[in-house]
Amino acid sequence: MLKVQATGLPYITMADSDLIEVGDLVLAIGNPFGIGQTVTMGMISARGRGGLGLDYEDFIQTDAAINPGNSGGALVDAEGRLIGINTAIISRSGGNQGIGFAIPTNLARYVMESIVNEGRVTRGYLGIIIQDVTPALARKFDLENRQGALVGDVAPKSPAAKAGITDGDIVTEFNGRTVKDSRHLKLLVAQAKPGRAVNMTVIRDGRPKELRVVPDELPGSENIARAGTPDVAEQTLNGVVLADLDARARRQFEIPSEVKGALVSRVDPSSAAAEAGLRAGDVILEINRQPVRNAEEAAKLTANSEDRTTLLRVWREGNRHFIVVDESQTS
Repeated sequence: MLKVQATGLPYITMADSDLIEVGDLVLAIGNPFGIGQTVTMGMISARGRGGLGLDYEDFIQTDAAINPGNSGGALVDAEGRLIGINTAIISRSGGNQGIGFAIPTNLARYVMESIVNEGRVTRGYLGIIIQDVTPALARKFDLENRQGALVGDVAPKSPAAKAGITDGDIVTEFNGRTVKDSRHLKLLVAQAKPGRAVNMTVIRDGRPKELRVVPDELPGSENIARAGTPDVAEQTLNGVVLADLDARARRQFEIPSEVKGALVSRVDPSSAAAEAGLRAGDVILEINRQPVRNAEEAAKLTANSEDRTTLLRVWREGNRHFIVVDESQTS
């Protein structure tokens, strides 16, 4: 922690970064290339940006010129209030190309207050594996839109399990905030104070359900959500070959004994299943929300799909998630 031995220093007002809008005028302040303090002007290009490879991302995107040396500088609004901390750029040349990113003040404030009050950054933990709601998943779960985060798995005895969250729930609100997608929910949960109950809303079987959950502190090194016979050619998942789980398969793919289902032994690379992300070594746990115990059951459950789409819940490398295989466009 940095402590400045001085008094009477000027300070900047921190604005509520949740209130900024795309198109707002902004100024970026920094020391680009070490030439001295510089101010550049632009606007907010987007909010809630991710995809930079960091664990927790909620960046403000701006076209105000940000170059090497600007990192750590202030991004301020037209009234001179701090709305972000300049952090990164996307550039092929290493210089400004109009795509810069700043950490919003609300996220920076959370980290600052956590360090001041706790001496370290604490993050909330629910014990769930989540994923975005794709158009195919939205149709299968009868959702009006793709907003929210789909729960693919719940760790036993976790805060989520104690609160009654189950796989297949779509989290739409958390702690009074509307959940946009899985990245957004991850950020909201991380900022929840461990031990303090929060309200959340999930969509279950097409209906909203209110739950109350008490997050734990994020474990430092735990795995957060871990929970023989001839091949059987699957009848409607074209290009997929399934097999029963045996000791050899469990050793080969490191599948725990408690995982039950049908092993995917081969997937045709040109199939709709491969396009959806199914691959060899996956274990199909459910088909259209029905549990699967072996390859024969899997074949029966996919034999009569009216719309030629199949909702799968699969186990892969310790995690469980949903996949929709759409064969409606294939002959």
